[in-house]
Amino acid sequence: MSVMESESTEPAAAEPRDFVVAEDTQPERPEWLPEKYNTGEDLAKAYKELESKLGGKEEDIRGKLLEEIQAEAFGDRPETAGDYQLPDIIDEESAVDSELLQWWSEHAFENGYGQEEFQKGIEMYAQAISGSEPDIEAESAKLGDNANDRIQAASLFANKFFPEDALPAIERMCESHEGIIALESIMEAMKDGSFANNTQATAGASEQQLREMMNDPRYWKERDPHFINEVTKGYQQIYKGS
Repeated sequence: MSVMESESTEPAAAEPRDFVVAEDTQPERPEWLPEKYNTGEDLAKAYKELESKLGGKEEDIRGKLLEEIQAEAFGDRPETAGDYQLPDIIDEESAVDSELLQWWSEHAFENGYGQEEFQKGIEMYAQAISGSEPDIEAESAKLGDNANDRIQAASLFANKFFPEDALPAIERMCESHEGIIALESIMEAMKDGSFANNTQATAGASEQQLREMMNDPRYWKERDPHFINEVTKGYQQIYKGS
């Protein structure tokens, strides 16, 4: 074997080996990184996956949230608007066709009112109405001990001498003790025949005109003494002529 052949067959010298292990080449683990993630990239990947899942269910989450809000807001209201219970001050038969009560029931239901709020609204309305009505007992007491007899006599007289379409005005007028007294004045004038003939405002007034005057608020609401006297004298003239 030649020298050349010997040199060509010798193995190549091995490169120097780096004895630094793979673990020493890994970056230092951040203290803030949760243990279940190896790297920050793993955490970012997991976050994106979670974000994707939540985004896909956004409508479902919104729907459930609205359901919870409605359940909380309407928790006290009944199943339907017709399930509200009327307080004792309301007559159930008359309430059936009441548009006002129907409106209040629907309004209360749409706004999630419970039974207590529904009933309170009715009671407040009833108090407001009763406050505008005359106190019949108090007005009756002003007529004295024989108030019932005086009221009954005035009622009989009105039904006998006044036309039917004028009776509502007479009834409103007689809700006060002044109205009863005014009607008694007409009754007395017709008994003794002391009819006045010189009243310019009612001279020659027809019965129809007098009925219209009785429907005037000055007669039955404001109790204008002068206006009531005109009507009284007008009827006196009519009945005197008859």
